[in-house]
Amino acid sequence: MGVTLVAVEDAADERLADYVRLREVSLRRLLEEEHGLFIAEGDKVIRRAADAGYEPRSFLLAPRWLDSLQDVLEKWPDKPVYVVSEELAKQVTGFHVHRGALASYKRRAAVPLTELLNHDVRRIAIFDDIVDHTNVGAGFRAAAALGVGLVLVTPTCADPLYRRSIKVSMGTVFQVPWTRLQSWPGDLRLLQDNGYVAAAMALADDSITLDELADRKDDKLALIFGTEGHGLKPHVLEQADLTVRIPMGGGVDSLNVASSAAVAFYATR
Repeated sequence: MGVTLVAVEDAADERLADYVRLREVSLRRLLEEEHGLFIAEGDKVIRRAADAGYEPRSFLLAPRWLDSLQDVLEKWPDKPVYVVSEELAKQVTGFHVHRGALASYKRRAAVPLTELLNHDVRRIAIFDDIVDHTNVGAGFRAAAALGVGLVLVTPTCADPLYRRSIKVSMGTVFQVPWTRLQSWPGDLRLLQDNGYVAAAMALADDSITLDELADRKDDKLALIFGTEGHGLKPHVLEQADLTVRIPMGGGVDSLNVASSAAVAFYATR
């Protein structure tokens, strides 16, 4: 195939260090921060990362994935492809859900917000202090599916390139432009100065309904979603232009943050 295949039979092989014990969040964060990497899990996600132009460090594949990913591997003939049994992959990573298809990719330097705002983006999603990687991934998937042009995450938000976020997003974290804000809510003023109406999703006495927001048809809209449980902090609500609620029935007062994001993205499309 013109690629560098390396058979590995020992779970303790140091060449597999990128993939060791992926289920341990604290270890993953330390490893990712130190080496500037992220892990793509499953053949579709591996392909989407490659299509987005990320450079791999290595691949860890069971033999049955070699043919279907051949075109991806051939783009990087100098990158090692560690060929392992599915049982060995499970030993290395601590779980089996990836079915023996993983890749380690290099992270990119964050793109400054000012550069991203040079593009013609009508809707922006801001995820503030969302701590659950599943919710972050689901939020990105909704943003990609419903035409949100840019996602911003605040300094305390969970990592969109953590393994679980990537998996839940089905790799859409690679197709929606995003960056991590350096000042929050300070950077909200920059968005407003660039013509964005900042709409904070929250339960508040002075809120308007999502339908009312959609009827405004603002040319530029930044939708802000807060952390699970407590929502957006008062100082964020104070700086927002509007507070918006999704009317509820059935005795339910709120939705999961990823569900709320999907509803808001659809209503304002």
